[in-house]
Amino acid sequence: MSTQALILFAHGARAASWAAPFERLRDLVAARTPGVDVSLAFLELMEPRLPERAAALVAQGVTQLTVVPVFLGQGGHVLRDLPLMIDELRAAHPGLTVKVVEAAGENDAVLRALADYCVGAL
Repeated sequence: MSTQALILFAHGARAASWAAPFERLRDLVAARTPGVDVSLAFLELMEPRLPERAAALVAQGVTQLTVVPVFLGQGGHVLRDLPLMIDELRAAHPGLTVKVVEAAGENDAVLRALADYCVGAL
């Protein structure tokens, strides 16, 4: 078991099919990061939720957790809900180092890839 894990954090939806692109992304990331536990967690409407997934990883021996918000923008969920959840994680698991990166849609490389896709649609 790796001591390092990466959680792709998404909103969640009622339709199970909504998660398909996130599952593909998880699989692509996992294929490129052997030795790192890569998983999905959701804010609401789907399982696992972020606190439960993090607790399961800690129980498996994870000591370093990186959370990637797979959101296009820094809306209320990323600006308010996620920091509260991360504070709770840190309090509940003091031996866990948690790093949170910017929302995917705020990253220049991600935006360039999306722009390439949009231009290619012409």
